[in-house]
Amino acid sequence: MRVTIRQMESKDINEVYEIEKESFSTPWSYEALKKEVEENLLALYIVAEIEEKVVGYLGMWKIMDEAHITNIAVKKEYRGQGIGDYLMLAIIDYCDKHNIPNITLEVRKSNQVAINLYKKHGFTECGIRPKYYTDENEDALIMWRRK
Repeated sequence: MRVTIRQMESKDINEVYEIEKESFSTPWSYEALKKEVEENLLALYIVAEIEEKVVGYLGMWKIMDEAHITNIAVKKEYRGQGIGDYLMLAIIDYCDKHNIPNITLEVRKSNQVAINLYKKHGFTECGIRPKYYTDENEDALIMWRRK
């Protein structure tokens, strides 16, 4: 399996939106994703492809010396195959090359698979945002990776 990582383009929005809907109980809208890719100058979105099919994506905002990961998701049938690792490594590499030493994100306290992925890549738990996820009033862990 050969995974290619590249910057997300407008043509990818439909596939990314499908992954978003199958991955999250409160997915971002198609319009929000479109605005992120086409208008938000602080945003960077990347996709993972296998045989020219988008199988995962990651989005982040660049804010001074920080990157805030906004979304990361992998198509259900490709989970557990290291796609999340490829996406995380690509963003870490991007941040290293662009002198962005700090990366942060929020994750559901119950999402142990994601928490393990982030810890594997040097993130540590640094706080809690109570009832951050309004769909179920679930707390979010705040995680940071600092150089």
